[in-house]
Amino acid sequence: MAALLGGIVGGAIVARARPASRTVVRTFSANTSRLAKPQDVQSVLARVEPATVSIRTQAFQGGDLSGAGPVVGAGTGMIITADGEVLTNNHVVAGATSIKVSVFGQSSFQDADLLGADPVDDVALVKIRGAKAMPTVELGDSDKAQVGDDVLAIGNALALAGGPTVTEGIISAKDRTVPAGNETLEGMIQTDAAINPGNSGGPLVNAQGQVIGMNTAVATGSPGEPAQNVGFAIPVNRIKPLLPALRQGRAPLTSTTFLGAGLVTLTPELRQQYGFTPDSGAVVGQVVPGSPADSAGLQVGDVVTSFDGQAVDSAEKLRSLIRSHKPGDRVALEFVRGAARHGDTVVLGSRPSSGP
Repeated sequence: MAALLGGIVGGAIVARARPASRTVVRTFSANTSRLAKPQDVQSVLARVEPATVSIRTQAFQGGDLSGAGPVVGAGTGMIITADGEVLTNNHVVAGATSIKVSVFGQSSFQDADLLGADPVDDVALVKIRGAKAMPTVELGDSDKAQVGDDVLAIGNALALAGGPTVTEGIISAKDRTVPAGNETLEGMIQTDAAINPGNSGGPLVNAQGQVIGMNTAVATGSPGEPAQNVGFAIPVNRIKPLLPALRQGRAPLTSTTFLGAGLVTLTPELRQQYGFTPDSGAVVGQVVPGSPADSAGLQVGDVVTSFDGQAVDSAEKLRSLIRSHKPGDRVALEFVRGAARHGDTVVLGSRPSSGP
């Protein structure tokens, strides 16, 4: 079971939808999905496109001004406040010495400043200088999104001039845990809407034009090329609690809280395949040696059903509860192993550095 569950948690290799180098096309992926509500694509875009921005960054190799010269990158962001706060991925702006933003319908770029960044959750907040009365996206409720729902991915794909690229697809899966370089992305929304370099930080929107995720990564095939129609977005409900700390110029403390267990939601299919007894919960698919989960005695195949006195019905619910605590907090934990129920106390730790 350990090997099989390990495959569930880490069965894909992904690459962040990396910033693109500079060079309109508007494309739609070849699928037959229908919008869940009687709104056409154009009406949804009319709500979201004006608040979707292109981001251009400049950095120096190795962060050293004496290096081989500036490195230019491009990504996407979405305006979330009328005074010009822009939500994007941390990896879009990490290490940048200059950040410029181009709003919809304009070819010129405006200067922007980094307010705060969270490398663990790959979220950053920048602010357009002097912005007033800007159009904004509507942040929806990603918990209500269902597999099979129709979505649009909007972004600055390949840094093409002329406006954002739009692709159409569905939610292929939820609560994905996939490795990306030195990090592990957890609780991700999987979509078959095409996500390309430069799309990072762009909105994944539902049929009502609400943002339910931020496009972040794509699965890679062999040899290192993007797999077809396998992209990942950070759920917006995971991002919302991080915003107050980012506005204050710091990484959210709770983003560093660490249990040390790879998790996957217990589904009816997993119950049938592996014989789990609980009706719902978060299945432990991996335990980091020496982590709080390891110290608490959690094992691969355990199903966590309660955390800090609150019922756990999914892996994302458990991650949310973990993020609501600080490193060092002692928390009651209940789990099922086989047919037996167990209870223990776990002392939460700090997420270890991923290294250079």
